Amino acid sequence: MTTLRTTTSTLRFRLRWGSVTWSTYGSYLVLVVLVVLAPGPDTVVTLKNSFAGGFRGGLVATAGIATGNVVQGTAVAFGLGTLIVGSQPVFHTLRWLGVAYLCYLGVQALRSARRGDYASLDATGAQSGALRRFREGFLSNVTNPKVLALYLSVLPQFIDPTHNSVGDTLLLAYTVAVLGAVWLLLLVAFVHTVRVWLQRRSVRRGLDVATGTTLIGFGAALAVEG
Repeated sequence: MTTLRTTTSTLRFRLRWGSVTWSTYGSYLVLVVLVVLAPGPDTVVTLKNSFAGGFRGGLVATAGIATGNVVQGTAVAFGLGTLIVGSQPVFHTLRWLGVAYLCYLGVQALRSARRGDYASLDATGAQSGALRRFREGFLSNVTNPKVLALYLSVLPQFIDPTHNSVGDTLLLAYTVAVLGAVWLLLLVAFVHTVRVWLQRRSVRRGLDVATGTTLIGFGAALAVEG
């Protein structure tokens, strides 16, 4: 009898984590993959730092973005996300900070393209290094209220409201952070494989123009969507 109970308990654990069944989690993974693959500010910031800082630069920026995702996911799990989105002054302040920061990064990239002095820029970047790249990734993510809105609109669809728990929400939110980081690391690895081509001055300038313009575009879109 004891063995039967143990087997039944183990089977339930395998089929369900909290109120989230493995079937539900599988459907959630499909949605998350589609969301992660969609180009956004995180993608562009990672590419920007990979172009300028190589594999290490992209890796550090990815770590900053993943940390931002974890912070926002944790905020949602403990109810802070609802308070932020529900408070218009706080939400709009966060949104405009995100707009300003994306535009700031975009202008930085355009200025680098205009100067074109990549030898000195790379030397300066190597000295300022990891902290700046981590900060760029973290701030570009954590000041984007659309991430909070995504969590708040999507996560409840995959959680049983009668058995909702912080653990369930954290599981789903951290899944976004992990899969997002994996995708960004693949991009960083790809950039690293073509690093010789990227070292050409004309290519670097073109990429800086593209990433700078895209970041400003994302900032403008965030401003308009609010």
